[in-house]
Amino acid sequence: MQIDVYSDMVCPWCRIGKKNMSDAIAAWENATGESVTVRYHAFQLDPTLPPEGLPFNSAMEKKFGGADKLRPMLQRVTDAGAAVGVTFKFDEVSRMPNTVLAHRVTSLLEEEGQAHWVDAVMKAYFEDGRDIAQLDVLLAIAREELGVDTEELKRLLDAGEGSESVKDDQQNAQNIGISGVPFFILDGKYALSGAYPAKQFLEAFQKIKQG
Repeated sequence: MQIDVYSDMVCPWCRIGKKNMSDAIAAWENATGESVTVRYHAFQLDPTLPPEGLPFNSAMEKKFGGADKLRPMLQRVTDAGAAVGVTFKFDEVSRMPNTVLAHRVTSLLEEEGQAHWVDAVMKAYFEDGRDIAQLDVLLAIAREELGVDTEELKRLLDAGEGSESVKDDQQNAQNIGISGVPFFILDGKYALSGAYPAKQFLEAFQKIKQG
């Protein structure tokens, strides 16, 4: 089975949805012995962000209509994450980063390394408050978490590698009609939009197996 995932590293529901999907895949593979491969595709919640990003609180308050509305929204996300074993520490987050560079790195990795990379970047952002718009931060994550040759990775990024892949993903998302993430395409036939519980992923897997 093949799953194509459209997501953004600064999307908390993408992190929750990814955890649910991963739990479902582990249960499915353990029960059936059938492997599931996952490919990650770029999507930006806010493609208008400047390359260096913006201050988190002011950007989010503007988007959601003030601090009084933002605080309970962040608490709901924090509680939803805790329920599935995912941590959010929004008091550590100071920047709303542009994620194009992080998505470009994803496109340069083999499929088996993409999930680990996305997890590592989301943890760095949501738990450690690192500014994932910055090249040096992304290179450090790649070195620390994936053991990547960061000199070669930097050379590729400096040369513009991954840019076309990100643009293609964004165009494909538009063509498909994806307006929000996480968005999961299963075997090129079935779509799930949102942070579905693991149980619903398993139900979808079973339907695909049954044809």
